[in-house]
Amino acid sequence: MDGVKANQRQQLQLLLVAARHQLSRSDLRSMIQFLENEDCGFDVTLQMADPSEQPELLELHRLVATPALIKLSPTPKQVFAGSSIFQQLQNWITRWQQDIVVTGLGLSLRPTELDGSRTQRELQLEDQLLVLRQENETLIDRLNAQERTLRMVAHELRTPLTAAVLALQSQQLGQINIEHFQDVVKRRLDEIELLSKDLLEVKSTRWEDLFNPQNLDLGNITAEAILELEKLWLDRNIEIHTDIPSDLPKVFADQRRMRQVLLNLLENALKFTEDGGQVSLSMLHRTSQWVQVSICDNGPGIPEDEQERIFLDRVRLPQTSVTTSGFGVGLSVCRRIVEVHGGKIWVVSEPDKGACFYLTVPVWQRNGQE
Repeated sequence: MDGVKANQRQQLQLLLVAARHQLSRSDLRSMIQFLENEDCGFDVTLQMADPSEQPELLELHRLVATPALIKLSPTPKQVFAGSSIFQQLQNWITRWQQDIVVTGLGLSLRPTELDGSRTQRELQLEDQLLVLRQENETLIDRLNAQERTLRMVAHELRTPLTAAVLALQSQQLGQINIEHFQDVVKRRLDEIELLSKDLLEVKSTRWEDLFNPQNLDLGNITAEAILELEKLWLDRNIEIHTDIPSDLPKVFADQRRMRQVLLNLLENALKFTEDGGQVSLSMLHRTSQWVQVSICDNGPGIPEDEQERIFLDRVRLPQTSVTTSGFGVGLSVCRRIVEVHGGKIWVVSEPDKGACFYLTVPVWQRNGQE
């Protein structure tokens, strides 16, 4: 019997077309580990190719998006794509094993009727329908990714533009001199130029890959953010209380992205604070690994059942969507930035008692960090 099994083993040749950053996806890692360590009834050969290095593969195999897994042998060729590649592969492996058993017994799957109900032609149409569904799922994922990118771009452009507009208003009212105004506008235009270069470099996706963490003084970045938003709190008599220890250690973070997080959170806090209210910002060095930042307001607060959802893309609270503007992606941007740094962001709030947003940033290690 063992000899029969040995004779029945076939080569299963697979090609995984995926960019380097896509290989970090948990489902792809699990699939690769499964193919390397589990006995699925085949002698498995798994090749991997980066589409940026071998773009001809996209046309050769008619791939509409990556990552994609291609069964090259045994024929016929099949392509798996979308967000459930590993699950699709597991479902099909069982069917491929059954085909091997039937072939090994010298049987044919070409009679007019199979299992008394479905013809061979019907099974082929079913397979084609499955492929079409997979391609449709891939296209939907691609469109959703493009939509998220457009919203992200709109929001990232809004931050420097808002700062420039506030500086213009302050200069017109005589609150800042022309030199200060020109300095603010120049820095904001530089930010927009850098953002444009980022988007061109990564083809409007995966802006996380462009992070440049370094030894950063978070206190200085915070002071700059508060000054840039002074128009939002000085004219409304809002007090900003800060508690930043003098011995606060440097953090390991991207300066531009971390400044963006602070600007977003401070702008939200000021937006939802009534005239004459107060906003507090504090930093704590709780462990040798993390600095914790908190930004609190005395606004309307956030219902408990909404406190997780507000960090998703394009989610705005119904009780504030009429009175405030925005794309509803600011907090999702903050979440992505903080998570790329390895930290966490969360909110503690009660209705009518304000909201406190917390985030953690890794501490700079003297011996260097990866």
